[in-house]
Order: sequence, then C-alpha cells, then structure tokens
Amino acid sequence: MRRGWLVAVAMLAPAALRSQDSTRPAPVGVRVGITYTPGTRPSVAVLPVATASLDSVRAILLRDLDYSDRFEVLLPPPTVAMQGGAPNYPGLTALGTDLAVAVVGAGGPGGDVDVQLHDVRAGSVRNHLSLQLPAGGEALRAAVHRVADEVVRWATGTPGVAATAILFVSDGRLWRVDPDGAGLANVPAAGRPTLSPAWSPDGRTVAYTAFVPGGRPLVLQDLASGSREVVPGTEYGVNITPEFSPDGRRLAYAHGDENGTDVYLYDVARHCCVTRLTVGRYYDNLSPTWSPDGQRLAFVSSRPGSPQLYVMSADGSGQEALARFDYGATGQSNGPEWSPDGQAIAFHREVGGVPQVFVLDLATRAVRQITGEGRNEDPTWAPDGRHLAFASTRGGVRQLWIVDLETGRMRPLAATGGARLPAWSPRRTFLTEAR
Repeated sequence: MRRGWLVAVAMLAPAALRSQDSTRPAPVGVRVGITYTPGTRPSVAVLPVATASLDSVRAILLRDLDYSDRFEVLLPPPTVAMQGGAPNYPGLTALGTDLAVAVVGAGGPGGDVDVQLHDVRAGSVRNHLSLQLPAGGEALRAAVHRVADEVVRWATGTPGVAATAILFVSDGRLWRVDPDGAGLANVPAAGRPTLSPAWSPDGRTVAYTAFVPGGRPLVLQDLASGSREVVPGTEYGVNITPEFSPDGRRLAYAHGDENGTDVYLYDVARHCCVTRLTVGRYYDNLSPTWSPDGQRLAFVSSRPGSPQLYVMSADGSGQEALARFDYGATGQSNGPEWSPDGQAIAFHREVGGVPQVFVLDLATRAVRQITGEGRNEDPTWAPDGRHLAFASTRGGVRQLWIVDLETGRMRPLAATGGARLPAWSPRRTFLTEAR
C-alpha cells in the first residue's frame, strides 16, 4: 500500500526524492487528537516458565502482548505467581491480575508445549493451544507470534498483529521487519531504487516500482519463489503507488507520462487488460486506496491546485472531494490508506509546511491529527484497525514508528535509518486452536 507523495512527470527525479528526506522543525502549538486514560485495560501476567529453554518463548510472548496495547502486562514475582507448579490464583488476584498466560512444557524450542490463558478471577483455564515449537530462529519467532495473536483473540475477541510484517524502503532498497522491530531482512527486488511497496491480500505477493535501465515499471513479485511479472503498459513513463483490490484480482496504480498522471486498473487475475479511471489534463491523480468492500477508491488529486483527497467508484465514476481542506493552517494531503473496517482513511497533510499524520472519519468527515513532533508521513494500517505505522523524524533520524490509536502510545521500530513508504501486511495464517 504505497504511498503517496505527489510528483510531476519529472516526478521521481533524484532531486524530488531527496526533497522527501529533508528534515524541518515541527510546528509549535500543534494539539494531538488522542489521549490515554490509564486503568481501562485488563491486566495480564505472563507466568514464569519451568525450564530455561522456554525463556525465549516467554520473552517473545511478553513483548507481543505488550505491543498489542490491549493489556496492562504484569511480571509478578515467581513466589507470588506460582504455587506447586500451578498458577497461584489468590496471589495473582491480590496483585490485581485479571488474566494469566502460562507456557507449559519441558521440551523447549523443538518440543511440545501447551499455551494456556487463565481467568484469574474465575480460577480456571479459559483456553489453551497445544503445539510443537520449531527448533529456533525465524520459524520459532513466527510460531510464537501466531500464538500471541491467538491469546489476544481469546482475551478480546480480535486477534493481535504480531504475526504480520511491515515492508518499507531504505537506501533505495526494499526491507521487511516484524512489528516488534525484530526479523529485519532485505527483500531482493528487480531494481534500485525500489518504491511504493504493496502487499497482496494473501500476503504472498508484493507490488512495487522498480528503477531499471530504460524505465520505472511496476513489478509483481512472489515472495516465496522470487518470480516476477511486469504490469503491462508500465514499461514506459512513471508508475507508482500500486495497491491490490481486497480480493486480489485487480491492481490500482498511478501512471504518469508527458500527458499527466492518472489512476489505472490492471486485471491481475487475467494477467491483462489495463483500464484508465481518471483523466487529468492539467493536474495529477495518484495514490489510489481501496475501500474494504472493493466498491470505491480514494486517491490524491491536484485538481483544486494543491494535492487533496478525493474518492470515486471503482469504475471511475462519481469523483468528488473527500476531506475538507484549506490553504492556511493545513496544506497538501497525500498518502491515503483506507482502514480495514472501512470507517476511516489515514493520510498525511502539511501543517505549517511540515507533514503530519491525520485520520479522516468517513461518517462525519471529521479530521483528527495524530502526530505533531517532527515530520510524519505515509501512514499504513495494521490489520486490527487500531495501529498505524508511519515514517517519522521525531527521534532525530527518519525511521518507522507505530502508534496505537486507542491509547496514544507511540514506539519506534528498531529498523534502519532513512526508512520510508511503509506497508503493513495482512495477518498470517493462524494456528488451529486446541480445546
């Protein structure tokens, strides 16, 4: 889901790219529109493990549950948490614990374990999952992430997002990282620089712009095999900001040439057939983002003179301005992405000449500012619809940050400096629950 900075046909010239990486001071007096009220989340204790070989599993679970932002995570002393090898319900209750997570097993990574969610107040096991852990490395991390997401689902009804990944661009190369900041890895791509990464709905394919000799084509790449396909008609001109439709059968993107920049659709399912959706003779249209039902597309258009958010039907009809805007306190709007529940669109908009992240409520058309420190751009939604990742200079160097819209908590990802254009993946396949 790639994102959108508006460009003219010389749009992706090196000077234009460099301008995206400049750092300017944040405006003074910006009021951020999120607050955090302590004490509103259930408390969960991650219980001590019986063997040292399970320490790494417990550590990953602990971090994933913390980063889900659904709980107050507790680490009770072993003498209080356990009694006779079982959870000490009275002791945990005295500490104000609502839930407890236990990893039971002696085999460690590569062995069999049982992950249990205890209802401390009721004094019983609410749910559990039995599985054989991989021996170690990324396979172990991925398995524990999936387990953590199941624990979140048991407790809240909605899975977590630990078992996802974020694509981003740094130093012209494509990278992926887990939401906890671990698992950083380069994704070999067709050219360099690589721009505008986007995930397919099944998480198996990524689309991106590749700078190759003679062109800026859009490439569809299978992440497992590395096989690649060039979108027909993108061998020439500038091609950016691709995004897959929710069913994965179509790809919306922006194509620019001497006649301007417009939004097009490619039929991925049939490997053919390109349809033009917008016709901008004196302005540019780009950065399409699909509604979850696949019926509409939001996009950026410079038709009012400054890039702003617009919306249209998936066939190109009914184009209209989407968000209220002005040319005083706020300026250009870019990088839209529709939320997973279809109720909001995240984007970045200039405030005093500095980009900040906003969320537009589609029912009320109210716009809420999320960031105010540093330059903050290109928000991308987590599958849970409550977390956003974005590129920010708030820490002194451009890197990825994650914000929880429910609590207002912000945290950096331990990714490479210069990170930009993030795209959050769909959820991976979950483990089958054992009851």
